[in-house]
Amino acid sequence: MSTVQITAADVNKLRQQTGAGMMDCKKALVEANGDFEAAVDLLRKKGQKVSAARSGNATSEGLVSISVSADGTNGKLVALACETEPVSKVEDFRNLAQAVLAAAVANNPSSMEELSSITLEDGRTVAETITELTGKIGEKIVIQEYANVTGEKIVSYIHSNGKMGVLVVFEGANGIDITEAGKDVAMQIAAMNPVAVDKDGVDPATIEREIEIAKDVIRAEGKPEEMVEKIAAGKLNKFYKDSTLLNQEFVKDSSKDVRKFLNETAKGLTVTAFKRVQLGA
Repeated sequence: MSTVQITAADVNKLRQQTGAGMMDCKKALVEANGDFEAAVDLLRKKGQKVSAARSGNATSEGLVSISVSADGTNGKLVALACETEPVSKVEDFRNLAQAVLAAAVANNPSSMEELSSITLEDGRTVAETITELTGKIGEKIVIQEYANVTGEKIVSYIHSNGKMGVLVVFEGANGIDITEAGKDVAMQIAAMNPVAVDKDGVDPATIEREIEIAKDVIRAEGKPEEMVEKIAAGKLNKFYKDSTLLNQEFVKDSSKDVRKFLNETAKGLTVTAFKRVQLGA
């Protein structure tokens, strides 16, 4: 049992230092016999326990943050997720989202694992900081998605609710300002959720599944077997038109597809890659 007198000032000091609750701080100081460093470690250990206990919980809320380099050739996206909407609006959570994005910009990690291991200004890693906030808030917090893309011109879009973000890689701008057109395409991706940039980017397993579904539907409609392949090919082309970006109808002008819109903006302009992240999808 602790023989050290724990004062309200001590508890408040630890609370200010860690952000943990008053009772948690008092218990930690008592258990640590008044040793502030040991008390901080105890609180962090509590955070790790909370994190482990909630590891199976769904994280459908949060915040998507994006940064595009000044020259427009690199874009980074971080989706920091939590369990409930109120937590996503807490200042500590939003500050953490910005700190993680800033760490990504400063260190240029190539993967989520590298991002999690970056050491922040206070000496803790990104992963440790997330664990500590998990303990403080009592809710699972994770980096749900991380993207680091490079190209001739990167354009970004974040939806008004902060839960969806898009990065688009353009090639062929040839010095023309494509910012407005780029935003239109990024918003198209947000709204229409294409599966790939073009036909050749569609996963073969997806193509096979679409063909088999089409054949089953055609046979169920009683069409002759000799017509099945031909009709299925037509349905696959419809899938490409609906589900691949460059072949989709341009949302702002249905008289043209996205490929034609881009070519009219700047001859040869195209999209080579994109990343769309939506929390709670």
